[in-house]
Amino acid sequence: MQTNAESVIVLDFETTGLSPNMGDRAIEIGAVKMDNGVVVDHFQKLMNPGFRVSSFIEGYTGITNNMLRTAAPCDEVMDEFADFIQGYNLVAHNASFDQRFLDAELAQINRDYQGKFTCSMLIARRLFQDAPNHKLGTLVDYLNIDNDGVFHRALADSEMTAKLWLEILSTIQSNYQINALSFSHMQKLAKTAKASVPSYLKKLAI
Repeated sequence: MQTNAESVIVLDFETTGLSPNMGDRAIEIGAVKMDNGVVVDHFQKLMNPGFRVSSFIEGYTGITNNMLRTAAPCDEVMDEFADFIQGYNLVAHNASFDQRFLDAELAQINRDYQGKFTCSMLIARRLFQDAPNHKLGTLVDYLNIDNDGVFHRALADSEMTAKLWLEILSTIQSNYQINALSFSHMQKLAKTAKASVPSYLKKLAI
């Protein structure tokens, strides 16, 4: 299992709605695999949930029922994705949402993963407290991260989140003179009270 914070898989789901408990399914998965801060692989596939998606979701994601008609079923795509993420910890922006769908989709096919999750949005809230808000698009603008303006497609969002993740790590390392950050450090940072963040990070530099 990769343990350093620069060797992770950054993922993003597009879905039919907000909750797998209400019958919603994934319709696209995008992911970026990074080793030591370098992108080494991508994963992107549409998946057919077995029912028509709403016009709102078509408009929001740009993923149409016609596109999904010829896509592989969720179970097939998620089986491939389960292989892709083995051995890596996982990052997502608003990770609780993506983790719910990952867990639900893999439970359908009796697959599992060993990696842990952390959330770039929670960490950004602690590091960039002056940002107008902590949506992915806002942070990309706030931090002047290079982008093509495409949002709400899974691979584009995971690529943007990967760039944000590296910016987060760089900010911490340069501001606190920390040479190496572990994934567990980042998990703890995501749960640290905002006022305690400087003291927590200063301890890591010792």
